[in-house]
Amino acid sequence: MTVGRENLLSINGLRLKQGERILLVEDSVALSTLLTQRLEEETGATVTRCGSLSAARKNIAEGTFLLALTGLNLPDAPNGEILDMLLQEEIPTIVFTAMFDADTRERCTRKKIVDYIVKDGTKTVDKVVQTVSRILANSAHKILVVDDARAARSELVEILNRQNFTVLEARSGRQALEILTNDETIDLVITDHHMADMDGYELTRRIRQSRNSEQLRIIGISSSSDRLLSASFLKAGASDFIYRPFVHEELKCRIDNNVETLAQLTHLRRLAEQDYLTGLANRRHFFATMRQRGKEAMQGSIALLDIDHFKLVNDTYGHDAGDAVLQAISLVMADMCIPAKHMPARIGGEEFAICLSQLDAFQAHSFCEELRKRIEERVIEVGNRSISATISIGVVEFEPDETFENQLNAADQLLYLAKANGRNRVYSTLTIPEAINAIASAGG
Repeated sequence: MTVGRENLLSINGLRLKQGERILLVEDSVALSTLLTQRLEEETGATVTRCGSLSAARKNIAEGTFLLALTGLNLPDAPNGEILDMLLQEEIPTIVFTAMFDADTRERCTRKKIVDYIVKDGTKTVDKVVQTVSRILANSAHKILVVDDARAARSELVEILNRQNFTVLEARSGRQALEILTNDETIDLVITDHHMADMDGYELTRRIRQSRNSEQLRIIGISSSSDRLLSASFLKAGASDFIYRPFVHEELKCRIDNNVETLAQLTHLRRLAEQDYLTGLANRRHFFATMRQRGKEAMQGSIALLDIDHFKLVNDTYGHDAGDAVLQAISLVMADMCIPAKHMPARIGGEEFAICLSQLDAFQAHSFCEELRKRIEERVIEVGNRSISATISIGVVEFEPDETFENQLNAADQLLYLAKANGRNRVYSTLTIPEAINAIASAGG
């Protein structure tokens, strides 16, 4: 499970870094105003708008742009001259136009634009915003292109780079398997069929031995005239297939559909596994993961922690303040746990658990003590109020011959002792003699 500061409390979509800019070239004031408002609200970008080629050139000379949106027919550039200028400046460009025919498509394809949108009345603004959001979100997706023919591989890489994907290349099936073994963040593989060391069918079959379609999408591609090849790929576990020579728009749509499907599956899995308020693992996912890991999970320690006097926070300041406290403490936990590959979870109202991977009793106690201090020092702002909170923690090192339930019960006994003896403290077998008796009772 991955939880970072940016996505801990919200997964509502991609936001640009502050200060990144989009150039909007449109001579309709009404349309450009609507587009500017929606784009800035939904992407966080700063939109610079202008209505002519000369104004666009002036703005480009004064700063850099992540992306350009433009019409084709401008007062001082009626024949699409804006595309030449944007291509020369190497600014990725999306075209939206009311007139779109074969000649216009050929011109846009030749200029290697990112995408085109046909104006459709009131739906135009929605289409533009959706397209921009998709292109920006593509940077979070990693695609592996597998082909032993350099020219064919380079063609695909260029198309994917233009769509803002992160792209990796493999010259053979074996190299592709090595890359996938070392990088679990790859979302999509596009593989040719005819390769010297291993054909695409066999590569697909081997990939599916370790990565299912909910983890990784596979698109087969070939210039073969065998119309049954697509069925073979799909039976082997491919998500899609396309024949060469392909239409660029079709390839792009197939890639987008697979990436979107993967994103939706990831989102659904996250909803099932995450606590809705804090973004940490929920109780069901934490317990299922620990039991699934079995002996592997029993290498380290487990901590249970509870927010001290949490009911008093709710009663005094209201449940919104209580939620803010839960979220603030979860952020501290995530900042400490995720980089160290520990697994934090919210398992009850104000109760949390952490699987401390590979930490022995001494290391686990030290980690929990640091966590306790950070939370104690944290000031939580709620409206015009400043709230402080403390936690009590019980932590035990896993014993190889004990069940997970017994280990959890032992940590719970230590947590009870920590709360009974003053709160805002860490209890473990290292700190108090009576903890040994608690462990023995829990195990027995």
